[in-house]
Amino acid sequence: MTAAVGQRPLVLAGFPIAGWAFALRTWIALVLALYAAFRLELQSPATAALTVAVLAFPTRGQGMEKAAYRVAASIIGLTAAVGIIGIFHQTGGLLIAVLALWIGACVFVSCLLDGFRSYAAVLCIISVALVAIEPLDMPQSVFQLAHERGAAIVVGIIASTLVNDILFAPDHHPRIHQRLADLQHRVAAFGRAALQGISPGAGESAALLRDITGLRPDITGLALESSLGPRRSTAARTAMVDLVFTLAAARMLAVLTAGQGATRDPRAPAAGAIAWMTAELRRRQGDVAASLAALTASKLPQRGWRSPLYRSTRIAAANALRAIVYFSLSAAALALAGWDATSVSLAFVGILIGLSFMAPDPAGASKLALVAAPIGGLLAGILEFVVLDGVSDFPLLAIGLLPFVLVPTLLMTLPNLALASLGRSNLVFAIAIFSPANQQSYSPQTFLFSCLFLCLASLLLAICQKLLPPLEPARQRRILLGEAARDLDNRQASHRPHREEQMFRDAGRVSRIAATTGKDTAGQSDVEAALRMFDEAAILRLAGGALDMLPADTPHDQRRASAAAVAAANAGGMIAAADLLASRMPSTGAAALAAAGLALARLREPDTR
Repeated sequence: MTAAVGQRPLVLAGFPIAGWAFALRTWIALVLALYAAFRLELQSPATAALTVAVLAFPTRGQGMEKAAYRVAASIIGLTAAVGIIGIFHQTGGLLIAVLALWIGACVFVSCLLDGFRSYAAVLCIISVALVAIEPLDMPQSVFQLAHERGAAIVVGIIASTLVNDILFAPDHHPRIHQRLADLQHRVAAFGRAALQGISPGAGESAALLRDITGLRPDITGLALESSLGPRRSTAARTAMVDLVFTLAAARMLAVLTAGQGATRDPRAPAAGAIAWMTAELRRRQGDVAASLAALTASKLPQRGWRSPLYRSTRIAAANALRAIVYFSLSAAALALAGWDATSVSLAFVGILIGLSFMAPDPAGASKLALVAAPIGGLLAGILEFVVLDGVSDFPLLAIGLLPFVLVPTLLMTLPNLALASLGRSNLVFAIAIFSPANQQSYSPQTFLFSCLFLCLASLLLAICQKLLPPLEPARQRRILLGEAARDLDNRQASHRPHREEQMFRDAGRVSRIAATTGKDTAGQSDVEAALRMFDEAAILRLAGGALDMLPADTPHDQRRASAAAVAAANAGGMIAAADLLASRMPSTGAAALAAAGLALARLREPDTR
């Protein structure tokens, strides 16, 4: 009991000390960025503060990776803003159409990526919105705005990096190692159950695949964490891919042992297949352990895997089309209203469109913006007109910002995703509305207009999503299942190299289907269907690997018959070919082919469905 209590993290006011340290680092970096922007007399110091806010992450690797993508995306976005305004600034409606197409293209790319790569595509929207859309009535100022915002972004990145290094922000790889180790234990438990003929449930398997593949964005950030980062990233990525293959092997073993029980007869026809599959499962578990050992030692694994991301171009295209429609409808509504300075609200609409489609649930993200926008405005108003109330001294500004940075940042450390998202949104919105400057205006009219435009943008996006709702989860699942069926029908999949990597890609698709399921019965049926296709594809890839393991002196006709059975996904043909190969000369390839054929036959039996 004493040891368990001693391992608990120190807690202050309900938050761990590590969370308080993260919040203080964020405040120091934000104040440093503002001070540098003021001293350099930049015209957009608020951009430097916002850069620190969006780069706020508890670990060094995450912040470094996001900073790198922010620099690249800012260059692309600012260049696009200057080019679009330079070419189309006198074309009226055509300019709005081009901006809508740009937003749609960025949303399309964002939906094909994950993690900070997806964020970089959305940042291209944000850069164009702030530089090209917000000053839509002043096209001559676009180049100057691009230069000023680019300089402020660099200042914010430098401030965030310096503070994280000087104040020893924790590395991310220990957390990744712990999560991989926990997943290793869960997969091992699945393997032990499979040896007893107990098949893991569809919900459990899908959740485990989702947890494994969900590590992919975090693992990519390890490469920028330190000089040893690329080795750690490769080792962690290899362990992640091996975990997927190990889970697939456990599910195949469960199919083979189903109904056999712990007292199965070793002389039964399936005994050899079960023995080979058991050895294969243990070999794969050894590969995971070796990759984790390489991660601990910061060494390259013996063989490194890539982790290809599953991309659905149909879903990405549907989201891009909706983004174009949302922006166009909002622009038309603001034009009909005839209000002054509505380009600011249109810029916010573009930003919120990009951020909403980056989230798993676009409708939920827009609802969050509806709640966070007035809260952010309230916090900015309290800061500007109650806490500061006309002061011009920088130390007082820094002290005044302290609670308005600490509280949202502490919320970001909570495991509750809704509260964490609300904390990040409020931190960004409050700074954006307050917009600290060298000579703070403290103008109630400017403040009210900023709040109004942000809230109006959130409302416009919510209305557009009511008129043309985002792609429904059931529709997304149908698209993903159709793509899985087409991939399965492509029998050449079993002959592709790097089958482990392709299996990880399939696991990513299962994870996406599980993410849109909820608790409805139809969703659970879709998950089961996705897992059946995942299992069948894994078995065919195992069979393709068995062909590579056949001895070099295997007769050509037997090799050709085996390959034909695998290409046709003919379970009986695979078993017959394996028996013929084993009768001539027992080999590992024959045993693997027999295991694959028998697993495929049993998977297709009605009772295994």
